Amino acid sequence: MGWKIATDVSNILLKGSQCGDLSKEDALLLLRLDLHSPETYALMQAADALSRELFGGKGENHFHIGVNVSPCPYNCRFCSLALNAGIFSKSEEFSEEQILQWAREAEVNGSDSLNIMTTGTYSLERLLEVGRLLKNAVSTPLVANTRDINHREGEKLLNAGFLGAYHAVRLGEGRDTPFKREKRIHTIEVIRDVGLLWMNCVEPVGPEHALEEIVDLMFLAKTYGATYSGIMRRINFPGSPMEHFGMVSELELARMVAVSRLVMADVPKAHCTHEPNSLSLIAGANLLFPEVGSSPRDNQSDTGGNRGLGIVEARRMHGETGWNSDLPSNCVAPRTATAGAAAKQSS
Repeated sequence: MGWKIATDVSNILLKGSQCGDLSKEDALLLLRLDLHSPETYALMQAADALSRELFGGKGENHFHIGVNVSPCPYNCRFCSLALNAGIFSKSEEFSEEQILQWAREAEVNGSDSLNIMTTGTYSLERLLEVGRLLKNAVSTPLVANTRDINHREGEKLLNAGFLGAYHAVRLGEGRDTPFKREKRIHTIEVIRDVGLLWMNCVEPVGPEHALEEIVDLMFLAKTYGATYSGIMRRINFPGSPMEHFGMVSELELARMVAVSRLVMADVPKAHCTHEPNSLSLIAGANLLFPEVGSSPRDNQSDTGGNRGLGIVEARRMHGETGWNSDLPSNCVAPRTATAGAAAKQSS
């Protein structure tokens, strides 16, 4: 049986495979393709081929360590650590010994970076102490995943040994969170200004989100030059207020990963999917997040014993889909701070 790809889709895929600039209308058309159509599988193949060429076959593993559990008063509706979720009633911080053990295990198993996540009210000064501790103990590059920051705080992160910072304008920002989009974007600008690498994901995607909102965040990642971007689907923890919306399937997730990959063109150094899944690794993603410690998608304090995928399993998943985890990372190389007085100001 022969297969014929619709001409308009074929033209978009050709443009995307050559790192041409897709329009928002192009991206929306791709996101509306029938999931089981030849066009969708052609989309996934085009994104996969682009990533394998530009990333040199490298499979990235960025090891997530959630250093504390706390009932967070910001009450983001998709987060299991929210006070209103009622899952965690008291604060807990993992010991330095435990954090060091996780970091050393990640280093031994070839992790490309350590992503140090904190809850919204966690002390920045304490995060800086954790950064200095890890900087002196392991050679794996450090990425901070914390609250909104100003320039002075960003410089402190850099001086404490952090190479990058993960930060996202979330889907539903201002509706499902108490934060303003403008504040989140300002922090992205701060991260770039002070010379930190900006890491990003379009997240947390659920069936309730309009395709236009999803596409808008894909283009925001491209416009601000994310070191990596990608797609994370919303996970419904037990009792989640978002549970009635359901969840997107891994196939839907892979289609979004593929569209995001073509939108990003030659801007990123890697492309992520979360939670780890093989299907997205043949649809343009090459970056996985093994996890230990706290997670906003889990109802256990240490996700490493529950939802979180271990780094050994993540490496196996890469191998099964033809990615080489042993190659050097394309992401975590130092960058030069942006010139100008902005990097010196406090805000």
